[in-house]
Amino acid sequence: MHIIAGIDTGKTCAVACLGLDGRLLYSSHKTFAGVEWMINEIKDIGIPSIIACDKEPNDIARKVKAAFNARLYYPGRMITSDEKHEMARPYMLDNAHEKDACAAAVKAYRSYANKFKQAEHVARIMKAGDVDMIRAKVVSKFSIKEAILDMKANRK
Repeated sequence: MHIIAGIDTGKTCAVACLGLDGRLLYSSHKTFAGVEWMINEIKDIGIPSIIACDKEPNDIARKVKAAFNARLYYPGRMITSDEKHEMARPYMLDNAHEKDACAAAVKAYRSYANKFKQAEHVARIMKAGDVDMIRAKVVSKFSIKEAILDMKANRK
């Protein structure tokens, strides 16, 4: 399963994983955790297409991204605390670090949401099958048509 992994780095690290359909699949936090903990937590949930941060990425975020060869997403401007709270509210998370990680993942999801919906629509019309894989390929810069043709070619 392909996912978007939001991460919050610092003394207390957090991970929040969304499916490419926007559903929260997992969230957790740990004090004094670091890169390896985040990588293992994410790996247990799925294959990240996107590693998302809520601010300019640091070395830890870049290492997590590199471990999965995923895209690195961060917003063009700082997300306010109120915005983070609003984005994480539907997921009913209690921990502030998990909320930050979730907000990063939600922000990344929203930036791709229209493309994901288009991919799902076109995949249904072309009877392409694995919409999750098509969405993941679109994140890695395939056009929707290229992603579907690539999938059909690899099935044969």
